[in-house]
Amino acid sequence: MRTEGEIATNTDPTGSWSLVVPLKPLARAKSRLGRAVGGDRARLALAFAQDTVSAALSCPAVRDVVVVTDDPVASAALTALGARAVADVPAAGLNAALEHGARSVRARRPAAAVAALNADLPALRPEELARVLDRAAAFPRAFVTDAQGIGTTFLSAAPGVELRPAFGGASRARHRASGAVEIPAAGVDSVRRDVDTGEDLRVALELGVGRWTAALRPAPAAEVQGRSAPDGP
Repeated sequence: MRTEGEIATNTDPTGSWSLVVPLKPLARAKSRLGRAVGGDRARLALAFAQDTVSAALSCPAVRDVVVVTDDPVASAALTALGARAVADVPAAGLNAALEHGARSVRARRPAAAVAALNADLPALRPEELARVLDRAAAFPRAFVTDAQGIGTTFLSAAPGVELRPAFGGASRARHRASGAVEIPAAGVDSVRRDVDTGEDLRVALELGVGRWTAALRPAPAAEVQGRSAPDGP
């Protein structure tokens, strides 16, 4: 198990990256995880986001984190960690929310390097995120594919470059086609391990999750799924 302090804000003002983390209202988040964890789904969605934001703010390369959400509980919890919450004003889906977050960052800091980061990375390690950001800094736009090699968990844009997010489904192919450079997967497992299913959760627990996810003590996914499996075929 990985543990961190309650407030993990990076106080080093030299960090150059602003991260944008999108989060659905908790009542709708992580719907695919429901079968594995039942009534814990919304609480786990918030815990994932808390562990993600905490780890991100502990990374020396990160200056600040902007969370795009309309959920008041999530907004309060993540603001308490040191993030800045902004409402999902476009209300037009994930990519519109990310573009809105990036605009919010650059309205305050026009020369910011910006990166989108999934909110469901409960095993995220600050040192692995730092590795990704260091590699991403060499390119106008760069991305990290998820553990399945299909989606995306991270997308960056250098100062003066538009983020142009294309998250959702087979986004790896779309980000490649858009000209973003794929960052090598070696040594950044925690940045790739988003959690959408019970099996994803099992692997994240094996990697070592942060304090908020660990505090919920979710049972191994296979065990939970076994208990909740329907009686019929």
